Amino acid sequence: MAEMLYRLGKFAARRAWLVVGAWIAALGLAVGAFLAFGGTLTEAITIPGTATAEVTDRLAKELPAASGANGRVVFVSEDGSALTAEQQAGISAALAAAADVDGVVQVVDPFATEAQRAEQAAQVDAGEQQVTEGRAQLDAGQQQLDDGQAQLDAGRAQLEAAQAELDATVAQVGESAQTQAGQAQLDAQKAELDAQQASLDAQQATIDQGRAELEAQAPQLADARALLEMAAEIRMVSTDGSAAVGTVVFELPQHEIPDATKQAVEAAISDAVPAGVTVDYSAEIAQEAISLGGAAEAIGVLVAGIVLVVMLGTFVAAGLPLLNALVGVGVAAAGAMAFSGAVEMTSVTPVLGAMLGLAVGIDYTLFILNRHRRQLRAGMDVHESIGLANGTSGNAVVFAGATVLIALLGLNLTGIDFLGLMGTVAAASILVAVIVAITLTPAMLGLLGRRILPKKHRDETTAPVAHEPAKPMGNGRAWLSIVAGVGVLVVIALPALSMRLGLPTGASEPVDSTQYRAYTAVSKAFGAGVNGPLVVVADVPEAVSEDELVSVQARIGGQLMEQDDVVAVAPVGTNDERDMLVFQVIPANGPDSETTTDLVHALRALPVDGGEGTFAVAGNASADIDISEKLADALPIYLAVVIGLSIFILIAVFRSFLVPIVATGGFVLSLFAAMGGVTAVYQWGWLSDVFGVSNPGPVLSFLPTLLVGILFGLAMDYQLFLTSGMREAYAHGAPARSAVMEGLHAGRAVVTAAGIIMISVFGGFMFSHLAVIRPLGFALAFGVLLDAFVVRMLIMPAVLHLAGDKAWWLPSWIDRVMPDVDVEGAKLERRHPGVPGGTAAPQPAQVD
Repeated sequence: MAEMLYRLGKFAARRAWLVVGAWIAALGLAVGAFLAFGGTLTEAITIPGTATAEVTDRLAKELPAASGANGRVVFVSEDGSALTAEQQAGISAALAAAADVDGVVQVVDPFATEAQRAEQAAQVDAGEQQVTEGRAQLDAGQQQLDDGQAQLDAGRAQLEAAQAELDATVAQVGESAQTQAGQAQLDAQKAELDAQQASLDAQQATIDQGRAELEAQAPQLADARALLEMAAEIRMVSTDGSAAVGTVVFELPQHEIPDATKQAVEAAISDAVPAGVTVDYSAEIAQEAISLGGAAEAIGVLVAGIVLVVMLGTFVAAGLPLLNALVGVGVAAAGAMAFSGAVEMTSVTPVLGAMLGLAVGIDYTLFILNRHRRQLRAGMDVHESIGLANGTSGNAVVFAGATVLIALLGLNLTGIDFLGLMGTVAAASILVAVIVAITLTPAMLGLLGRRILPKKHRDETTAPVAHEPAKPMGNGRAWLSIVAGVGVLVVIALPALSMRLGLPTGASEPVDSTQYRAYTAVSKAFGAGVNGPLVVVADVPEAVSEDELVSVQARIGGQLMEQDDVVAVAPVGTNDERDMLVFQVIPANGPDSETTTDLVHALRALPVDGGEGTFAVAGNASADIDISEKLADALPIYLAVVIGLSIFILIAVFRSFLVPIVATGGFVLSLFAAMGGVTAVYQWGWLSDVFGVSNPGPVLSFLPTLLVGILFGLAMDYQLFLTSGMREAYAHGAPARSAVMEGLHAGRAVVTAAGIIMISVFGGFMFSHLAVIRPLGFALAFGVLLDAFVVRMLIMPAVLHLAGDKAWWLPSWIDRVMPDVDVEGAKLERRHPGVPGGTAAPQPAQVD
């Protein structure tokens, strides 16, 4: 590999304009492909196969109206007063305009909805009043009937007494005309009483029928009343009338909505908003232009440029790593976005690739550039120096880049599609950065010649200086370095023990964004839980008749209302067979709250209406919970793979057993310390004003997994550039402890500069316009800070010092099976010494 890179470097230096032209063409092709084939980037993050995804797919088939994405439009009066009738009419007209946008299936007018609910409540009130009045009337009629029955019973008693008296007379004296006349009179009276009884019985039947009808109507009214009360907190207009929320229902799921549709909805509404009213949009509608950089990112690059100028002493040399990195980022980012029309790609994917490509692109060019400048000052020919720098430092760059690339591609092992795509795009960015470093860098160095050096060094030659063995550090200093370094990392890592994972909400957005204003306005006016409604599906064993539907909905809705942290429940609909009932459930707290997570799990374990089946849950909040938990489950496996890879690579490179263990252990420490810092800032809210954390909450769910892969690759970069110098010094006869200090002195300047550059670049992304990128930028910047300056340059040299010769011990059987990796190109240097009067042995790297 080193020999091939040597020849490639010399070829690029001699055919510089050909190489430069090829990269210009590559950049043009990548941009052209993006313009021709680029599609829509989405803010939604999905994982097929989760419980939420299964429910969503089912709803799409059986109840399509409940499966499309919903976006909120929040209207607030500017002076805080109740919205006037004219403003309400204007808001309704604005929402009606959005209903005509292609891809929108329904727009919910808050005022019409509230009026409809008021009408329903009035109907229930009227029905209950009718039942009350009907009962009173029936009771009065029943009283009259009871009184009539009592009079009738008294008449019958009198009639029966008269009949008995007449019968006694007939028995004593026999029948006569007088007794016959009396009997006829009694029979007539009896017939009249029977007629009156029949009339009373008919009236009683009427009253009984009326009472039965009322009693049948009462439970229906009670169920309707119960549903109204359960949904009381699902308001569209605030209690003081100053805020209203309209809902836009899209035809497609969130991740499939075209940007043009969202932009058309915003334009239609914003153009028609009445005076005195502000409008903001939830994250499901708000669509900001995806950009790969902003002011904060530019400041990070500027800081990196300043570091390069200070280190290299000339603007020409400092500009070369920046130029190469930007070319690599342009090719990689445009190339990646060209595939966004063919695959579902989140907006953070190309930004992550650009962030990594920019950071490593600067560093990789710097490593080759620094080696070349040192060789030029030693008197080497320009083209020979370029070839040798490309074969030695370029070889190390290829190996370092390969470790990062493998770790990022390993994200595909998690089985999570969007995370694997992120890793693949980021790996492609690293690959492009490596290719740029070993092709475009030699070409540009060939064009610049000795102008890459400061003016005062261009015409002078400094012979290599023989170095005496460095003085080892003391044992006391070594132990202090280990204890202090490990102690600091452990303390910083402690907050990671309470880390909660989640996805960004509107509360995570910048405070001046429309998503943040919409989120906070809804929380203030309607309650935090309205920002994270749950879609709850209940399967019943038998189809529900239309007459029984309200009763069953009320009963199951009441079961949901009994759960802790539920503030409102409303039926959404049923499927055609009416064996699946769908409800909207409003939790007490926001979508990123622990109580909401607990509620989702509780509902999924709750039997439906006392039966065997349990509730299924969907919705954005539920999806975020499922995604976070699946990512958390994948993290240990991926971490184990990365640790195993780390140990294997380092054993092959350094022919040592201890170095890989120390390097990997240090990586794990810096990883958890970085996650501890992220937890303290983004979850606990420490220094929130400094880092622009508007609303502390759970840590980005895929951050730990991404951090494992990226930080591993970067840690191995610094481990390689520091420890290879120690290994070379030891191999050339330096005492083990002196070799540690020689390697540290040789590499610390360039590693320090590279670390500061990476921290600057990543740090710029801490203030990105994308909420997803900000914590990732912080985690990488903080992780590099700890790994480069605490682990690699403090703890690791101290451990190797204490180990002495044992640091480079490796069992012979492992040594035989491991490949011989000449990372620094020592064999190449012996074949191409190149320096007049010099030696083949490598000299410690000095930064001029």
